[in-house]
Amino acid sequence: MEEFDFLVIGGGPGGYVGAIRAAQLGLKTACIESRGTLGGTCLNVGCIPSKALLHSSDLYKKAKTEFKNIGININEPSLDLAKMMSHKAKGVEGLTKGIEFLFKKNKITYIKGFGSFKDKNTISVIDQSNNQKDYKFKNAIIATGSVPTSLPNIEIDEKTVVSSTGALNLSSVPKKLVVVGGGYIGLEMGSVWLRLGAEVQVIEYLDYITPGMDREVSDAFLKILQKQGMQFNLSTKVISVKKNKNGATVTVEKNGAKSDINCDIVLMSVGRKPNTVGLNLDKIGVKLDSKGRIETDHKYKTNLDNIYAIGDVIDGPMLAHKAEEEGIAIAELLSGKSGHVNYNVIPGVIYTSPEVASVGKTEEQLKEQKISYKIGKFPFAANARAKINDEGDGFVKILADEKTDRVLGVHMIGPDVGNMIAEIALAMEFGASAEDIARTCHAHPTYAEAIKEAALAVDKRAIHF
Repeated sequence: MEEFDFLVIGGGPGGYVGAIRAAQLGLKTACIESRGTLGGTCLNVGCIPSKALLHSSDLYKKAKTEFKNIGININEPSLDLAKMMSHKAKGVEGLTKGIEFLFKKNKITYIKGFGSFKDKNTISVIDQSNNQKDYKFKNAIIATGSVPTSLPNIEIDEKTVVSSTGALNLSSVPKKLVVVGGGYIGLEMGSVWLRLGAEVQVIEYLDYITPGMDREVSDAFLKILQKQGMQFNLSTKVISVKKNKNGATVTVEKNGAKSDINCDIVLMSVGRKPNTVGLNLDKIGVKLDSKGRIETDHKYKTNLDNIYAIGDVIDGPMLAHKAEEEGIAIAELLSGKSGHVNYNVIPGVIYTSPEVASVGKTEEQLKEQKISYKIGKFPFAANARAKINDEGDGFVKILADEKTDRVLGVHMIGPDVGNMIAEIALAMEFGASAEDIARTCHAHPTYAEAIKEAALAVDKRAIHF
């Protein structure tokens, strides 16, 4: 029976990145993946295909409504949804094959099939032909990711009631799409179909969208989306979803009054849960917490000495880049190095238009923790590049320690902030102050100048506002 030093279950961002790093460090490495392609949810049915549709739909919308404003006259653009979906699929296929190439380059054994624990040192894999083969391991890493959740008694069929997976593969633009949940995924997918012509109505149980985001940014984001035509039912509870011949009827309750919303498609976007079903964790005694996540120590070790877990199956934000960092960290730790993840500097991005990005503490968290802080804000309406490109919605907000000036958190809504947040993550990793950012020369004209101006504003000395 073949034995590996580093055996990963799951070929998503955490699993495949961890496998590559382990192989680089000289560990005999294998990765088990049941999907048939590497890259996990992120690459196959998540981050990557959604960004393809966000990009394509944004170009379509601009061609329809904005090009004429800047002197570009074209005939009325028409939508070829099948071709748009084909473009998305082609990109995904190329990237998944790219990971297979990296596995071959790094001499990683790629095991296709569903893996489960036979005992504390053996994983049994059943392939697509139902053949079974066992593998021994010195260390196993669980990196099986997460799956969409729904509400009680609401079944996702991926046809009428869809998860994000189904929303990425609709064969036609729905006349009306109801999105249940006002979080990152629901708003991104809602934006795609809104741009392509659907009426989109979001139902959110809370009285605000994007839970966990800095509230000032969240409120500004809501107003921008409403201006774009997205409808919102806040403080609203979903009672039931009933399918019918025309689509579905969503029954909701607000302030004690019930009402029905008819639509073609319902997107359930109420969160995700760890994907641990079928791994036989109970058989070998791996402990889970009350939320079904695998319990680990600060070095990703479970209660069993040679079994580890990373990514969405453990505590922390369910983000691909968080899983990647943990994959690298565990490979380095098991190679005798000092693997580490700074959880205070993990950025989050919503890839709508405009984008929303954040890293570090929100203003609400600082108040709750009784940390004294200063605020510096700068609007994109006063940024030359954003203004000339008609992208003036949004702002940059910097939160700095009142005494030390150290940057504690930054929150942005505006053009290309998903890329701009990297500057802040790097600054915070090195313990930068707002003054450090303010005194760093930024190229002109760029969107990033808004960061410099916000840093200047912490000390009440912004130049252009």
